[in-house]
Amino acid sequence: MKYCSTRDKKLNFDFKEIFQRSLAPDGGLFIPKQIKQFSSNELKKMKKLNYIDLATEVVSSFCTPTFNKQQLKALIKKSYKKFKKKNVVSLIELDKVNLLELYHGPTLAFKDIAMQCIGNIYEEFNKTNEDTTNIVVATSGDTGAAAISALSKRKKINLFVLHPHNKISKLQKKIMTTIGGSNIYNIAIKGSFDDCQKIVKQMFADNIFRQTIHMSGVNSINWARIIFQIVYYFYSFLRLNKKKLNYAVPTGNFGDIYAGYMAKKMGLPIEKLIVATNENDILQRVINRGIYKPLKVKASISPSMDIQISSNFERLLFYIVNSKDTEVKKLMNDLETKGSFKLTTNQRKMVQKDFSAFKVTNTETKKTIKRIYSKHNFFIDPHTATGFYAAKKIKSNYPCVVVGTAHPYKFLETMKSVTGKKIKKPSQVTKLMSGKEKYDILKNNTNTVKKYILEKQYEN
Repeated sequence: MKYCSTRDKKLNFDFKEIFQRSLAPDGGLFIPKQIKQFSSNELKKMKKLNYIDLATEVVSSFCTPTFNKQQLKALIKKSYKKFKKKNVVSLIELDKVNLLELYHGPTLAFKDIAMQCIGNIYEEFNKTNEDTTNIVVATSGDTGAAAISALSKRKKINLFVLHPHNKISKLQKKIMTTIGGSNIYNIAIKGSFDDCQKIVKQMFADNIFRQTIHMSGVNSINWARIIFQIVYYFYSFLRLNKKKLNYAVPTGNFGDIYAGYMAKKMGLPIEKLIVATNENDILQRVINRGIYKPLKVKASISPSMDIQISSNFERLLFYIVNSKDTEVKKLMNDLETKGSFKLTTNQRKMVQKDFSAFKVTNTETKKTIKRIYSKHNFFIDPHTATGFYAAKKIKSNYPCVVVGTAHPYKFLETMKSVTGKKIKKPSQVTKLMSGKEKYDILKNNTNTVKKYILEKQYEN
């Protein structure tokens, strides 16, 4: 499998190269030059597979010849040993929809599903690497903890995690800053998640700095994050055995729902992908009105979605402009220089063929949490609640799956204030929060962060 950039189709990289680079040299995002499509007969045969075997089948086309199927299966099996569910994820029927629980991993968030695999891929590649890899990641709450869990104490790896200072839940922060070995560095940036993400992108764009520190990344700009997330769309669809399904997905950076879009392009008969946003509703605005214009980030009770620049939307752009890399480049340049871009009527119709989108306010999120608990004695976290709200808004003859992105215990204060009830502590939490918080606070400045990384990279 070969990869190009959303902004340059002439580029030709293999899986190992795009994994280690994360961001394309032109600032675009890597995408595969071909997409494997499964026939209806192939999908029928795949219904019998367990999660690990299914993941091997779905992911293998994206990383050959770097890994053969036998190597890939061993890597995936190793990655999911810490999960509480035998088949990694679970499905339950709730409130007339199907809840796909993705939070049974070591840090109680869907990010674990890809991140544990990524950690083992780095370990494989580092067997032949002489230099230490410095991984830099921005997090709006869950990605950081998942990355730390996956990469802590790995040989020849340092991990620098940037999070917005005082803008994630207390429990998210506690988990993230109390786990990890001496190779982990938590950085609280005085700004928003978008600021953290911008700093990371600027460092990737600085080729001298990137090469100096052997920089890599595990945000969803890294294609490996997407391919391992595609799997649970296949697993849930095949388990439910329906003619077609809708998926309601809480999303801020567009990575999780983009994985669903890729699953559809690979032959999965998904009807609609329903974007659930909080009041940071850039995705709802661009899908419904065709205008991509970041506004000021608003703090919400679903903080992992407090994002106004949805990086992975660029990957969708590539397809809705008919794979014209020059057009993607123009639109992204407009975003950089003018602060926005606008889709044509036909482009907006192309997006709406596959996607619907709904904004969910804090009040609506709380009402949804309360309703689900009152009716079913079941807790859903604030992010998953936006998915439930959006699922009720869609008019469709097909059943819906709501993607459950995080364990409700991670938002303990919100859950208690809304329901008046305490949530039973998951067994993972005791292990995660036994240490002392460790992080440094830095100003919102790329050069300041660069200096910090240069100073810290040789400490281990």
